[in-house]
Amino acid sequence: MMQDIFIIMQYISLLLLVYPAAYQPGEACAAAGEEEGGTSSSPAAALILCRGCGHELADGTDIHNVQSRMALSIRNYTSIRSRRVNVQLFENPHGHQFEVITFRKSDVTLHWPADKHFSWFPGFSWTLATCPRCGTHLGWAFQPSDWPDTVTKNRFEESEHTFLALITHRLLREDFASSLLMIPKSFKS
Repeated sequence: MMQDIFIIMQYISLLLLVYPAAYQPGEACAAAGEEEGGTSSSPAAALILCRGCGHELADGTDIHNVQSRMALSIRNYTSIRSRRVNVQLFENPHGHQFEVITFRKSDVTLHWPADKHFSWFPGFSWTLATCPRCGTHLGWAFQPSDWPDTVTKNRFEESEHTFLALITHRLLREDFASSLLMIPKSFKS
């Protein structure tokens, strides 16, 4: 029973992350946001936040689909403006499964040295990626296996051969988080 609830919650989180139209605020609120110069709600413009503390991790344009033949499953989600997002399911050696989305870059803390063992992406070493504000484990950073085990943050960020795999249920879209704020009934006319 608890596992079913957990799976449903993961699915809802993922759905809201990649398809914001699944939850839409009232038209009056949406219109007000547009009049006030609000940001676009397209996935490409959406900010991705740490679900634990709200730290801004990445922009929707930073999503970079890197597929792995090691994935247990890959689901393609098509969201607004035909933006495809690959969600991959992996299992670690301890039997824990993680659904991840790959990003080109993200504001995370990387914990070197990188490990060549048990990599979900053949030819790449991995290291943990955590939230720089709250320390929540958000996923993993991948670099070519022929690189040294420890590299500078600048080298990692500037290379086109590096990417991050972030856990879907530990992420939140800013536009969805903003839509959760409510106006008290006493303030409405």
